[in-house]
Amino acid sequence: MGLLDILLGRSKPVEADLDRLFALPSAAVTLEAAAGFTPTGQGAVCFATVEGAAFEQTHREVQALLDADTDRDGPPVRLTQDDYGYSWLVSHRAPDQLVSLVNDLHAVNSQMEVNGFGPQLLCSLAGFRDRSGRRLALVYLYKRGTFYPFAPLPGEAQRRDNALELQARAALADDLTIEQDLGRWFPVWGAPGL
Repeated sequence: MGLLDILLGRSKPVEADLDRLFALPSAAVTLEAAAGFTPTGQGAVCFATVEGAAFEQTHREVQALLDADTDRDGPPVRLTQDDYGYSWLVSHRAPDQLVSLVNDLHAVNSQMEVNGFGPQLLCSLAGFRDRSGRRLALVYLYKRGTFYPFAPLPGEAQRRDNALELQARAALADDLTIEQDLGRWFPVWGAPGL
């Protein structure tokens, strides 16, 4: 970064560090102790929708890579599209298999990156619930290399439990690199895996 960049307020984009996903299992222990949330066994990788043979090949490679793991029911990852036009590769595991789920998310992201789809990657998330049924996702922003909590309130209205999100941020500050700019805590309404 040069002097002109500093004067004009430009900054270098943060490098994505997919290895930060491996901090999720220890963060889950903290989250359970602090707020009673446990993993659901569901997670997903979100990316801008990609068409064509190259992406189909990547999807097949991801399926083949994760098919080697026989400790699951059904397909290793499922491709879905949300109401906003984004694509999601969704993984389902048993709730006590968070480490395997994180490995799935890391493998999907890595394979997308290796095949040239890194610029389309948006975020990854792992789902959590408490005993009363409240939902919480820990969302990893690919282009920022940071996490944030997202807690949708039940019902048809798209509302968030901001108090719970701030409580989770405080509890996880030592476990995860938390996104400091609250304006980047984007809602992921209807995200599969949540």
